[in-house]
Amino acid sequence: MREAGSARCEPANVLVTGGAGFIGVNFIRYLLGRNDFDGRVINYDALTYAGNPASLADIEREWGGTRYFFVRGDVADREAVDRVLGEHAIDTIVHFAAESHVDRSIVGPEAFVRTNVTGTFTLLEAARAAWQAGGGFREGVRFHHISTDEVYGSLGETGYFTEETPYDPRSPYSASKAASDHLVMAYWHTYGLPVTLSNCSNNYGPYHFPEKLIPLMILNMLEGLELPVYGDGRNVRDWLYVEDHAAAVWDIVRGGWPGQKYNVGGGNEWENLRLVERLAEIVAERTGMSAEAIRAKITFVRDRPGHDRRYAIDCSKIGRELGWRPSVTFEEGLARTVDWYLGNGDWVREVRSGEYRRWIERNYGTREQ
Repeated sequence: MREAGSARCEPANVLVTGGAGFIGVNFIRYLLGRNDFDGRVINYDALTYAGNPASLADIEREWGGTRYFFVRGDVADREAVDRVLGEHAIDTIVHFAAESHVDRSIVGPEAFVRTNVTGTFTLLEAARAAWQAGGGFREGVRFHHISTDEVYGSLGETGYFTEETPYDPRSPYSASKAASDHLVMAYWHTYGLPVTLSNCSNNYGPYHFPEKLIPLMILNMLEGLELPVYGDGRNVRDWLYVEDHAAAVWDIVRGGWPGQKYNVGGGNEWENLRLVERLAEIVAERTGMSAEAIRAKITFVRDRPGHDRRYAIDCSKIGRELGWRPSVTFEEGLARTVDWYLGNGDWVREVRSGEYRRWIERNYGTREQ
């Protein structure tokens, strides 16, 4: 029987790996915007193609050097990880850093194994060494690992993924995440390292790199380009607004039971084709364009290998144990997302043109880690 309150953790110095990526950026913004958190956030990111510290430029101006610190580093570099854990007295690791695009994993799987598997192993070993106290680990430390629902494989027309669903990854990406999940849980069972793990559904929202479905479609619609949809467009995904995901992660970090995993979903199952059609309607409403003309640009392209048919998340456990529920409806979230891309043309232009890479080179050098 679990003792009430024994899961509580109050982080002071939080290392966010991959904090310059889409979900990491939104998590850092969420955390530093909370009135009940007065700690420090250390953003540790290698600044690969999808990492953009300019997405946190306002955070840097307000909190840089006091409550927010950026450290460029590779999660697979043990010396660098040891250094950041020690110099910043890290008590909590929130591990977002990952190669995450399925299509890229099919073309070049090696980077996914290095970052997602070796990188996670390196972080676990560094945390194990840094947090040891006596025969165990000191109080108040936590390692939270963010994973994906893709590790579970593909669902039929009915049913949901639960925390007990067997793993059945179908792509190099999901296989690398499954391997990292198993490592994290092994460190709990073998060493007692206080870990938690979450498997989330597809995220969407501001600052999303435009290779992913929703931002790609929005931007192509605005530019009158083709809207490529895999296969017959009937693949189903569950969509989670990124700020709701940030809230769920923070709830798990502070109140999740060590050694437990939690599914996090939005409860929004949509076929890809229906989603693109709805985005066309929202973009048309916002811009005065013709929804019919936008939809006419939908083009069905050859399906990708191993394309899972349906994902759907049962997230009743996190609701039951931690009281978390998604707060943003899909309609509201899609509208917010379209509005954000319409209102942040400079960010979009810099990302799509590569200008943000030149900004990184000017400020951080050309080193790729």
